[in-house]
Amino acid sequence: MTAAYSNLPKTLSAAEEKRLQAMERRYRNAAKSIFEARASYFLPYTGGSYTSITIRDQKTRWGSCSSRGTLSFNYRLLFAPPKVLDYVVVHELCHLTHMNHSRDFWKHVESVLPDYKQYRTWLKEHGHELTLENYLLRRGIPLTL
Repeated sequence: MTAAYSNLPKTLSAAEEKRLQAMERRYRNAAKSIFEARASYFLPYTGGSYTSITIRDQKTRWGSCSSRGTLSFNYRLLFAPPKVLDYVVVHELCHLTHMNHSRDFWKHVESVLPDYKQYRTWLKEHGHELTLENYLLRRGIPLTL
C-alpha cells in the first residue's frame, strides 16, 4: 500500500486496493501533461530551460530541479488549489537560473508571482492534506467497491 493510502482502513480487499492504485496511476499520468503545460506557460517569465519533467510521490518535497535541468513534481499537487501548483512550478523554474534560495532567487519568484508567500504558507499549512484519499472523500467518491 502506498503512502497516499496509509490512512485507509486496513480492511480493504485486494480488489479495492488495486482499484486505488490504478486511480493513483491515472492521476500521476495526468499530472505530467498538467505540469508540462504550466511550465511552458511560466517559462517565458522565469527564463532558463529544462530538459525534462518527471512526476513522483515524494514524501518530503513538492518539487525539485536538478543541475541538469530535470524538474520533478509531486503528483499530489494536483489536489492543491491551482495557484499553489503554479507557485511550485514557478519556484522550480526559478531554480534553473538560481540553484539556491538566495535573496535573488526569491526576488525572481516574486517577480513572476507577487503573492507567492500566501501559496507557500498554504502549502506548509495544508500540504499534509493532499492525499488521493482526501481528494476522493471531498468529492464523495467511494474508496471501496
